[in-house]
Amino acid sequence: MTATPTLANLIDGRLQPPRNGRYLDVIEPATGAVFARCPDSDGTDVDAAVAAAARAAPGWAATPAGERARLLDRLAALVEAHLDALAADESRDSGKPLALARSLDIPRAVSNLRFFADAITQWSGESHAMETGAINYTLRQPLGVVGCISPWNLPLYLFTWKIAPALAAGNAVVAKPSEITPLTAFRLAELAVEAGFPPGVLNIVQGTGPAVGQAIVEHAGVKAISFTGSTRTGAAIAAAAAPKFKKLSLELGGKNPTLVFADWDGSEASLDTLVRSAFANQGQICLCGSRILVERPIYEAFRERFVARARALRVGDPSDAAADLGAIVSQAQYDKVLGYLDLARAEGGRILCGGEPVQVGGRCAGGRFIAPTVIEGLSADCRVNQEEIFGPVATLIPFDREEEALAIANGTPYGLAASVWTTDLARAHRVAARLESGIVWINCWLLRDLRTPFGGVKQSGVGREGGTEALRFFTETKNVCIRY
Repeated sequence: MTATPTLANLIDGRLQPPRNGRYLDVIEPATGAVFARCPDSDGTDVDAAVAAAARAAPGWAATPAGERARLLDRLAALVEAHLDALAADESRDSGKPLALARSLDIPRAVSNLRFFADAITQWSGESHAMETGAINYTLRQPLGVVGCISPWNLPLYLFTWKIAPALAAGNAVVAKPSEITPLTAFRLAELAVEAGFPPGVLNIVQGTGPAVGQAIVEHAGVKAISFTGSTRTGAAIAAAAAPKFKKLSLELGGKNPTLVFADWDGSEASLDTLVRSAFANQGQICLCGSRILVERPIYEAFRERFVARARALRVGDPSDAAADLGAIVSQAQYDKVLGYLDLARAEGGRILCGGEPVQVGGRCAGGRFIAPTVIEGLSADCRVNQEEIFGPVATLIPFDREEEALAIANGTPYGLAASVWTTDLARAHRVAARLESGIVWINCWLLRDLRTPFGGVKQSGVGREGGTEALRFFTETKNVCIRY
């Protein structure tokens, strides 16, 4: 796996330049400098990728599950063997701390590939005997060609989360990574060739959403779309795909509540997790708890501890092992976050810490950094508490009663994830059942089991990923009835 400043598409088993010859600059968030060129592909590249996938799909579907698993395991082994290099690429591409990419992003990509390699060989069928002398059995057959579109915040982590179950289930894939963070998807393309996947089984087309993503969504040869990204883009995908009756899995935005009750354990370990849940990856994780609801009897003491811990977080060069937060991924996202900080002040919020850019200096003098920010004094229904910011910004909101906490927690258009902090087991179950969230963590955060369903409600998405839910999405169910 050799470094190169010019990336390529993977189409029909070969690394290829974009057919139009155009490229996009790839900018390192920590420095503001261009460090690579990404294909600015268009519909002609998507057409070629879909055609290659359509040719490969029947043979791949007929390939025994054990052989498909072997190739996914081979790819996982190659990713693991290049873990340090891929982590460095991921950090440079996205601005996240190198330590985070090394400990979370790339290991999770390996786990995704291995999990679905194992899962497809253990996926059992169903049969139903009838008393009238017949038996029904269920086939779950691959769809053919599917599209996978992933975001910029966890590039290889979420890219493999989509392509692994699609490939395991026997589909040929046309995948698009974010043009903001294209590097590790290109590295994965190189490794997929080395792993020996048949030509056309996995195709990776680089480029922008309007040029490449839209072409994948609208292509008549693509039977399903798995997308992770903004709610606005998800709505546009749904509108384009619905008339064509494509299967859709949409994992969209979040404005996740963290509910801290007066009887939480108050430990340093729990506080560490709460701070991490607000600011990990510069707050650029769809599961981050950006609204922290605290029961009033402990509000002041909790606020002091939380703010002190947030203020102690170090913003710095992503390659520095001591950095807790790195750079904001793009100029557009940087401007968006700063705009919400101005809005918070206009809405009457009090900035308890942060609230401003950070000048890191050295090689990062031209980078985009924002201090972890904690805000209080905002109403639950103001824009800052209703709209997804996707940056290192958390708000503190006091509450008096459980009912009030639930009303505030559920009072946004989103419903992706929530966490509840209490030592009262009855309350934990009661509140979890009433939260309008696809995922609820009790006294923990981001504790993931890949066997479990993953996804949101309301404007946080449609459908579920993970475990057998992903395999079901990437297959068509057929019932066969035999009379004997």
